[in-house]
Amino acid sequence: MLNVQEIARQIVAREGGFVNDPDDPGGATKHGVTIGTLRRLGLDLTGDDKVDIADVRALRPDQAVDIFLRHYFHKPRIADLPDVLQASVFDMYVNAGGNAVKILQRLLRQMNHDVTVDGMIGPQTLVAARKAAKAAPDHIADAYGIARRNYYFRLADRRAASRKFARSRSGDKGGWIKRAEEFISQRYHLSNMEFRERTASWD
Repeated sequence: MLNVQEIARQIVAREGGFVNDPDDPGGATKHGVTIGTLRRLGLDLTGDDKVDIADVRALRPDQAVDIFLRHYFHKPRIADLPDVLQASVFDMYVNAGGNAVKILQRLLRQMNHDVTVDGMIGPQTLVAARKAAKAAPDHIADAYGIARRNYYFRLADRRAASRKFARSRSGDKGGWIKRAEEFISQRYHLSNMEFRERTASWD
């Protein structure tokens, strides 16, 4: 199993360099760190007493790794979840913030655990996650990954501008879906035909 530093480095590598896509609600981003995150953390990397796009461009990969470990893994208590869930929830938290936890909480509710869907990992969520992982150690990570994939599909169903993140120009799986399926066992991956059928209504 990868350690958390390796997972963070993989996230940075997957996110890539500087982008400022007008269809991405996160705005200017580099290595997966948005301008909003830099402003929230007060990280003036250029030393000009303001946090703007120049600071996003100045962000180094090692700084992004440190941000993710401090603020997206330890602070939201993902480190306290069962090991089998940490990688996928961490990766999703980088991508979607508290929604990553809400996906887990809704899944736990579907598994008949009494959990409030509030996007925060507290004692209630930790107890439920540990019970679920103990009861279904070979399935909980896949269940979370599938729920995550469905979350992306619902976003793209509702917002046409987001579909390019879920489906490539060729009509195959886009970055969001590929990313979710990295944390799902191969047997639960959608075939190309299944994916095209799921997204046919987007045309």
